Amino acid sequence: MVFGFPILSTLVWLPIVGGALILFLGRDRDSFAKWTALGVSILTFLASLTLWTAFDSNTSAMQFVEKTEWISQFNIYYYLGVDGLSMPLILLTTFTQILVIASAWEVIKERVEQYMGAFMIMQGLMIGVFAALDSILFYVFWEALLIPMFIVIGKWGGQDRVYATLKFFLYTFFGSVFMLVAFIYMYFQSGSFSILDFHAMPIAMTAQIFIFLAFLIAFAVKVPMFPVHTWLPDAHVQAPTAGSVVLAAIMLKMGGYGFVRFSLPITPDASMTLDWLVIALSLIAIFYIGLVAMVQSDMKKLVAYSSISHMGFVTIGMFLVYDIIQTTGSSQGAMIGMEGAMIQMISHGFISGAMFLMIGVLYDRMHTREISAYGGVVNVMPWFGFFAVLFSMSNSGLPGTSGFVGEFMVILAAFKANVWYGLVAATTLIIGAAYTLWMVKRVYFGPVANEQVGKLKDLSKREFAIMATLAFAVVLLGVYPAPLIEVMHSSVANLLVQATTSKL
Repeated sequence: MVFGFPILSTLVWLPIVGGALILFLGRDRDSFAKWTALGVSILTFLASLTLWTAFDSNTSAMQFVEKTEWISQFNIYYYLGVDGLSMPLILLTTFTQILVIASAWEVIKERVEQYMGAFMIMQGLMIGVFAALDSILFYVFWEALLIPMFIVIGKWGGQDRVYATLKFFLYTFFGSVFMLVAFIYMYFQSGSFSILDFHAMPIAMTAQIFIFLAFLIAFAVKVPMFPVHTWLPDAHVQAPTAGSVVLAAIMLKMGGYGFVRFSLPITPDASMTLDWLVIALSLIAIFYIGLVAMVQSDMKKLVAYSSISHMGFVTIGMFLVYDIIQTTGSSQGAMIGMEGAMIQMISHGFISGAMFLMIGVLYDRMHTREISAYGGVVNVMPWFGFFAVLFSMSNSGLPGTSGFVGEFMVILAAFKANVWYGLVAATTLIIGAAYTLWMVKRVYFGPVANEQVGKLKDLSKREFAIMATLAFAVVLLGVYPAPLIEVMHSSVANLLVQATTSKL
């Protein structure tokens, strides 16, 4: 709490209540639905800034804690709190939500109240995932998220939206069942569903391995990691622009967050034993999926595969800790890798959201995402071209942008662990530049390709404001990441202690 005020509950329930209000009162009142969604989103973001201003970065303890008995028979609590690992992700969620609502302002014409209501409810549930300290509460938020996203893709998606929606739901729901089984097992061992109690309980090696694998299935699907990644390109291609933004910017981060909140601190011995598996899958994602992105003809699918490749940096940065400590005898390189992974999650939220919004701008005008349909866009949309190139360069890891910081830190950590890990990880700077700049060349530069491109109109004031806001975030994090690193430093240091302390 902040001065006795339940700030986390406010952040969770304000958008959910706002979404319910829109659903009940916004029917056939599109303007009411839009302005209510935007107003509540701005208010939620402003409230979330309290977490940053009142946060104590010198401690790894949970802050703004709220705890109330929920289901007493099973020792389940309504238990919220944040640390340096979760607080930045909540700010990313509230920041992104404003842009998501604004991006759909003139695009969504049908059942606007349902569209806005779904995204508002989704926002509250995502914040709940990052703030929950009771595993059952976490699971409720985690699973409930599937419903509004299922509706968004199924109702406002593309031609094959039913297939994509079912695939998205089945993959993510299937993985989550294993996580629930792990929670129930640990409850019977500890008598509590508290995540912090799970961190402290001793667990035998065999049980750790099974729990680790259960978490791996659940979180690997969400990241997504190779080979359970195939749902993501289909979901992105069929989802409306705002759905793709939320998927890439926020929902994928829930998988990475799960690893640092559950896998590493709860099963440290199994994590050390099986780190090779996560590292191998991450390197495959970084290298192979990058090559897959290079051959895509659909811009949205290209960025979707790019997201999988970039998220590989998150998982490898988290699980390099054991190899680095064994190789160097120091935790300094492990800190670099872990902090790089966390920065990569925030940076990827900005960049991937921006890339999908840029593609959405073109799709709204031309109704196609095929690269071959474009060419010379910068000639008729100079401001659009400026932002598109900036975000593309950041996606390629250009120094001075947020895309460089996290990836560079993870690559440094990878070289400390094993030179071959570092070399494979570093190839993404080449492969990422290849597929991103090739798309830039074919879509934005050169002569105007056809009459339809020649008639394109540049960014509106609303679109310009959205892109300028994201550009500011990308450049600010790229040139001055220190405040973000400082906020998470104590929590990362504590996580490393937990991840390297045996529970046997």
